[in-house]
Amino acid sequence: MNITLETSKPKIATEKILLWLAMATMVMLFAGLTSGLVVRQAEGNWITIVFPTPFYFSTAFILLSSLTMGMAISAVKKNNFSSVKTWLIVTLGLGLAFVFSQFLGYNALVHQGVFFTGGTASASFFYAITALHLAHMAGGILALMFTSGKSIMEKYNSTNYLGMQLCSTFWHFLGGLWIYLFLFLSLAG
Repeated sequence: MNITLETSKPKIATEKILLWLAMATMVMLFAGLTSGLVVRQAEGNWITIVFPTPFYFSTAFILLSSLTMGMAISAVKKNNFSSVKTWLIVTLGLGLAFVFSQFLGYNALVHQGVFFTGGTASASFFYAITALHLAHMAGGILALMFTSGKSIMEKYNSTNYLGMQLCSTFWHFLGGLWIYLFLFLSLAG
């Protein structure tokens, strides 16, 4: 008689694996774009783009939103449902403030005569990279809206909050990606 003992290993949710694969794809996309910028910059005809003030505000908003998202995760682990709702809604508000300030930044660039097309390659790269990040932020905003809605219906608790974890991971990723892009574009000029 052969007896086998099953050992209990924690399973990694398929959703987490898929999210990490998607984020790895995004890293490769932005790595390609920033590499392309470096190569194109070396060819000349490059202007230095100075970040308008709204982009600094958007950076502050995304940093604060990572903090508030962390507060939401902390609250769900304690089954503090009212705090979960509050922190997710504050995170959503900060995310929307990020998007709004990005558009204010684009408006300021246009007033400075920096256009996506008809100008220099540096402007085109700047707009393309930041707008692509903004498009990914739209996905993050939708995820936050969905997660906030589920939190209002009290669908999450200390033993069941995978959706919040996924949203949090993606949101922190978007924040980290923006910080990288902000620093890269600031230094690359």
